[in-house]
Amino acid sequence: MPTASIDLAGPGPDARPLTVTEFTRRVKAVLEGAIGPCWVRGEVSNLRVQPSGHAYFSLKDAGAQLSAVMFRAHAARQSVKLRDGLQVVAYGDVGVYEPQGKYQLVVKTLVADGVGALQLQYEALKRRLSDEGLFAPERKKAIPQMPGTVGFVTSPTGAAVQDFMRILIRRGWRGRVVVLPAKVQGEGAAAEMVEMLRLAETLGIFDLIVIGRGGGSIEDLWAFNEEPLVRAVAACGVPTISAVGHEIDFTLCDFAADRRAETPSAAAELISSEFVRFAERTGTAREAAEGALSGAMDRARERVAHGRSRLRLLSPAALVERGYLRLDDMSNRLASALGSSIQDRVHRLSGAASRLERASPETRVLLYRQRLGSLGKRIQGASPGSVLNRGFAIVRDDRGRPVIRRAAIRPGQRLEAEFADGRAPLRAEES
Repeated sequence: MPTASIDLAGPGPDARPLTVTEFTRRVKAVLEGAIGPCWVRGEVSNLRVQPSGHAYFSLKDAGAQLSAVMFRAHAARQSVKLRDGLQVVAYGDVGVYEPQGKYQLVVKTLVADGVGALQLQYEALKRRLSDEGLFAPERKKAIPQMPGTVGFVTSPTGAAVQDFMRILIRRGWRGRVVVLPAKVQGEGAAAEMVEMLRLAETLGIFDLIVIGRGGGSIEDLWAFNEEPLVRAVAACGVPTISAVGHEIDFTLCDFAADRRAETPSAAAELISSEFVRFAERTGTAREAAEGALSGAMDRARERVAHGRSRLRLLSPAALVERGYLRLDDMSNRLASALGSSIQDRVHRLSGAASRLERASPETRVLLYRQRLGSLGKRIQGASPGSVLNRGFAIVRDDRGRPVIRRAAIRPGQRLEAEFADGRAPLRAEES
């Protein structure tokens, strides 16, 4: 590490004394000039997070302690949540806080200790490329809403391309996908993907390029963190979507691309989303148009039918038909009137005949005869002979008088019973 020295005391005892501020500024110049950005490993202690979002803490180990500060802009980008006792590796510059004459580490990047060299390399490259403006929002191109031809830089045998295509087919997308085959893991993978990006630009047929693969460890995804590929993605003239890994995986290509998708399936949904919305709007418009056309045709049919009816009413044949109808109607009415008059006279004649028949002596004689016959039957039914024929008997005493009560009979009295076929003597016994 380069070193620097300065004569703080001046040329001799007669030199002008330095003020505290001047002395501190000289120390600051020495420290900040001699010590560049570096990584420092230590344990977090004395953590204070201000309402402003700035974090103040110390990094310590067994032999020393270092004050540190992380300003809000850098703290918001960290994935590690600071806490006392956490072992971390911090990247930053040395700085001197002049009001207190205290030097401190101004932390810009922080990772949990133990993540390994790849994570440290990832954070360092991310910071360097970010400082260059490679990830700046103003560099990013708009993603076409309905791309016709999409290039997918990925392994043709991986599950990512199968998931990608399955989503597009399920959602009914009508574009074209061209797989640009490349290794996505291991040595030479980044170089192959860079070559495919250059080929896609050269062909000039793509509206959108997707670069990605399925999830994995940081080692599996490392090709998407290699600087040549990250720069190629950022410089690509065709709008790009980075779809690497799972939702929790972030690679540097995600920051360099014009849009990040959490997974290849999410990229397929993003590509087809506007198509699906357009298809839904088209379907709604088609239904409305069909309804309007059907209504218009129904109304036209009604107007045609009405016109035909009017033509039929105004035609000579219709006039003749209506004349026949009126003639038939009048004939029916005349026949009905004549029939009603004849029927009325028949009824009146029948009524007169009935009254004449009722006033005839023959009818009255017949009626009286019927009444006499009825009375005769009633008298005959009430006669003693009729009673005897029904199984009854008349008991008479010795003087021939009918006995109608049992109490009138004396023991030993002679009696006579009259039956339907004759009489028989009787004698009363002691009861």
